[in-house]
Amino acid sequence: MVGAVLFVSVFTVYGWLCPGYTPNSMFVSELSLGPYGWVQMLNFVLTGALVVVFGRGLAAHFSTGAASRAGPVLVECMGVSLMVSGLFTTDPSAMFSQATAQGVVHRIFGALFFTLAPVSCFVFYRRFRGDRSWRPMAGWTLAAGVVLTLGIGLLKLSQQPDSGLFEWKGLVQRVILVTVMAWIFAVASRLRHIYRDGAPSQQAPL
Repeated sequence: MVGAVLFVSVFTVYGWLCPGYTPNSMFVSELSLGPYGWVQMLNFVLTGALVVVFGRGLAAHFSTGAASRAGPVLVECMGVSLMVSGLFTTDPSAMFSQATAQGVVHRIFGALFFTLAPVSCFVFYRRFRGDRSWRPMAGWTLAAGVVLTLGIGLLKLSQQPDSGLFEWKGLVQRVILVTVMAWIFAVASRLRHIYRDGAPSQQAPL
């Protein structure tokens, strides 16, 4: 829950404060450029580490049944992808024909994160719809997976210079990131609620 709030809060506030930065047309990772870029890089690393810990918590809770193995591993891989991408500075999105080694690594792990996000939602949807304790999360999880899938398609389109969405690629990316983090927050909150009430259900799908 903390990781989701931290990530969105930092890139939102820092995006407002960073001179020359335009949130609508620039990617979140471009906040890592410049003299204070370490702020966003640290945001990536800390959030990624917290997502990995969250994945371990999911693994401990869902020890049997559907998604008990694949789901937590996918979430952990998302966290690792955030951490690694944060360690490598991105290239400016306006540089079409130039790329640095660091920028390439950043893009690879960034693409991995965006690919795993909707897959994670669909995998957990299979578990949630058959588990009484988690069934209230099923609809939201499916909706998040659909939104992420469509958003990633739009993001790919918006990266083309001749696209009408090019000047809005930053906003498109933010919709995706907020959706991912909102889903993580909701699942973590539900898990916390279950344990707080003393009913750590381990039910297999019905």
